[in-house]
Amino acid sequence: MTHDKAPKSKVLVVDDNLQNLELIMAYLEDIDCDILSAEGGQEALEIIENDPPDLVLLDVMMPKISGFEVCKRIKNNPNTAQIPIIMVTALSEMGDIERAINSGTDDFLSKPVNKWELLTRVKTMLKLKHLTDQLERTLTYLSEIEQDLQH
Repeated sequence: MTHDKAPKSKVLVVDDNLQNLELIMAYLEDIDCDILSAEGGQEALEIIENDPPDLVLLDVMMPKISGFEVCKRIKNNPNTAQIPIIMVTALSEMGDIERAINSGTDDFLSKPVNKWELLTRVKTMLKLKHLTDQLERTLTYLSEIEQDLQH
């Protein structure tokens, strides 16, 4: 049985703190994926617009544009709404968690990040994203066949 080799997943890591950014990127090297990075919300939005990743790991507390705002913009754009987002935060107040959920995050991790928790969640989100993409392609294909049959 042959399997089509799925394209390599792209993960975008967004954090204004270079040490946090480098640490998470180092952890992700255990996963076979391309790792993109952004040091702020605006840079992240530009990368997502030009080269949409399969997953975004998003810091909450950033200058200029917060992670909450970046998350909202991604989820409110029909072209990027399907990209899963894991918010990475030092905040653990219930209000902050509620705010993250209301801005559309798919999951969150607390800082300091536990490597194994990070890897498990990233793998799960990427699997889910690929299944969702596969389903979208299948539904599009079926819709096209339906259209052809009607003509």
